[in-house]
Amino acid sequence: MRRTALASLFASFVVTSLAAAAEFNLPATPQTVAWGYYSGQAKPVLSVHSGDTVRMQTLSTCGSRERMQANGVKPEDIPAYTDDIYKNVTDKGPGGHILTGPVAILEAEPGDVLEVQILKVDIDVPFACNVFGVGSGFLPMEYPYSRYKVVPLDRQKMVAHFAPGIEIPLKPFFGSMGVAPAGGKIDSAPPFVHAGNMDNKELVAGTTLTIPVAAKGALFEAGDGHAAQGNGEVDITALETYLSGTFRFVVHKNRHLTWPRAETPTHYISMGFSKDLKEATTMALRDMIAFLVEEKHLSRDDAYMLASTAVDMEITQLVDGNVGVHAMCPKKIFTAAQR
Repeated sequence: MRRTALASLFASFVVTSLAAAAEFNLPATPQTVAWGYYSGQAKPVLSVHSGDTVRMQTLSTCGSRERMQANGVKPEDIPAYTDDIYKNVTDKGPGGHILTGPVAILEAEPGDVLEVQILKVDIDVPFACNVFGVGSGFLPMEYPYSRYKVVPLDRQKMVAHFAPGIEIPLKPFFGSMGVAPAGGKIDSAPPFVHAGNMDNKELVAGTTLTIPVAAKGALFEAGDGHAAQGNGEVDITALETYLSGTFRFVVHKNRHLTWPRAETPTHYISMGFSKDLKEATTMALRDMIAFLVEEKHLSRDDAYMLASTAVDMEITQLVDGNVGVHAMCPKKIFTAAQR
């Protein structure tokens, strides 16, 4: 009887919590975007509670209507809200990403952890662009000029028609998802402890991102939509496109993180960001070891050994000021008994 009563009480609690959660829609407008920055002093464009869900509409990094049309994008394929944002947003920089937000999660305080459940990612247009410019990318001296390529997207077959005989499977994700730093504006380009412009192609729908909170409300932003990307993002852009993402936010008061982590249906992921690739690798590896010690209860020696025998160290991107490395630990190595 007692066990049944406790089970009923728990079920009631879950149902009540889910019933209390709200859903919001946040369109991209001049009033709801942050152009090129994360900031702990920014005013939220939307405030929600832990457990709530928000659908966020975002722009691409393909540029203004004029630039896109000049490079062959059909006028009717360009969302109308692009024009209003390019015309009326004057607070820009220091970075170039147009991010939607910030969204405040009211329960979040510095020292907490924000869990971002990526529920759905929708591609909003039938095209993407890939662009490199003078002085950018991983091989700037070998490409001392600019190029802009429009790539048609087949959203039914979920492939990009890169060139005759070349189709790229679509795997949409947000290049930038993050929270605010403790102080004022920071450039949207380099990823760091706030997450931000991670360009991690594993963070698709069905995955979860956890980020340490540094500012009241966390102040979450998202943007830099990618239809697909290769690890490294070597020419500085992916298949850039317009995305809408549906996120559920959960605040954890009893968890503490030093760096962002993620979880996919198949892997646990730790991350490192630095100007130096070796240092970024060291950060990602150390945090994976910490995860294995804290969450899987391994000794530090066994965690190091497991990292060497089962964990893949991947280069996330090489071109955002701070380079990124992520460590991927497969879940399937943990048996039912260990879990």
